[in-house]
Amino acid sequence: MTDEIPQAAMVEGLNLAEVERVVYTALAEDLGDPPRDVTSEATIGAEQTGTAELVARADGVVAGLPVAAEVFAVTSGGTARFDQRVPEGARVTRGDVLAVVTGPTRALLTAERTALNLLCRMSGVATHTRKWADVLAGTKATVLDTRKTTPGLRALEKYAVRVAGGTNKRMGLYDVAMIKDNHKLAAGGIAAAYRLVREKFPDVAVQVEVTTVAEAEEAVEAGADFLLCDNMSPELLRSVVDRVGGRAELEATGNLTLETATAYAATGVDYLSVGGLTHSSPILDIAMDLRVD
Repeated sequence: MTDEIPQAAMVEGLNLAEVERVVYTALAEDLGDPPRDVTSEATIGAEQTGTAELVARADGVVAGLPVAAEVFAVTSGGTARFDQRVPEGARVTRGDVLAVVTGPTRALLTAERTALNLLCRMSGVATHTRKWADVLAGTKATVLDTRKTTPGLRALEKYAVRVAGGTNKRMGLYDVAMIKDNHKLAAGGIAAAYRLVREKFPDVAVQVEVTTVAEAEEAVEAGADFLLCDNMSPELLRSVVDRVGGRAELEATGNLTLETATAYAATGVDYLSVGGLTHSSPILDIAMDLRVD
């Protein structure tokens, strides 16, 4: 086990405890109980060492190299050396070497699939996010993720969004109150729902989902300073922006695409919320090439 992960990852808020939890869970799926890699143990001598290159097989954006490093550290008992060759969030092209790992050959092969699963997934999220960030460059708006994440991988996927130029919305149901249509219905309206949340959790940020200009005005008058503008056309959204007049941050959400992103950004909203960053991103193809010493 390593004592720390690279500082670049810590700066982005990816803490060691979360990395360890994911890595140990993922390795347990592969190694069973008792943990073992029967093929590597049978075919590779315990003293044999090797060098492995993590190589991009497609163009994209890299995220998750510190996580991959932890996988190799665990399987090698801390003896593997992980030489990261590109920074997190870097654009890479097919054939680029992302990292070079040296250590016991058994440990390298045992770690291979788990490390690549996590690295490919996180890099896929980062690659998708960067496309949105590029489209929105030069506008006021930034791309925002959602809770539509892979169970167990939320912290890692949201980290990948951040390093690629996106913004995190909320981590879960505990850190931000989001008043949606069903909450409004159950509580008796926007104002009532907002008041109840404020009374129960005075220090928690409150966001309100709205679908019309009238709802947006009601939410702002109730005290909301962040509105989710759900499934609005650019024309309707522009009207909301005008009426709200800077009294609240505004997020466009629902059926957004890269093709329509600039039209929505032009309305003056602060964020474009895209669940697809985490629920629909394909992986970035990355492979491990081994050399035996």
